[in-house]
Amino acid sequence: MIKLTITMENYLEVIYELSRDGDGVRVSDIAKRLGVTKASTNSAMATLAENGLITSEKYKKIFLTPTGLKFAEFTANKHHVIEKFLREVLDVNPSIADKDACAIEHVISNDSIAAMQKYLQHVP
Repeated sequence: MIKLTITMENYLEVIYELSRDGDGVRVSDIAKRLGVTKASTNSAMATLAENGLITSEKYKKIFLTPTGLKFAEFTANKHHVIEKFLREVLDVNPSIADKDACAIEHVISNDSIAAMQKYLQHVP
């Protein structure tokens, strides 16, 4: 698997979230969601395209490739598990749980995610 930076993982996750309808996503929508400039987003899209994670043509919508989709789903799943654990087990405020999950998802081991998932299966 390709090793991505935290920033690139965040871009992939946002593309995944915004393009769930299968229609693709615009650079301006990605930039707005992440609170960054279009120039920064264009640069990130070039990097993701070079790594074969998205298809992107100038002034056209962006789509995840099958490999990009796997990366994005993997990151989104980690985020979901961590957020759910923080909310349901530790009773963390939902907005804080979401923010913390976004930070933790990039550094947590797969073993810890698996343990959280296993624990959550037994929580009423």
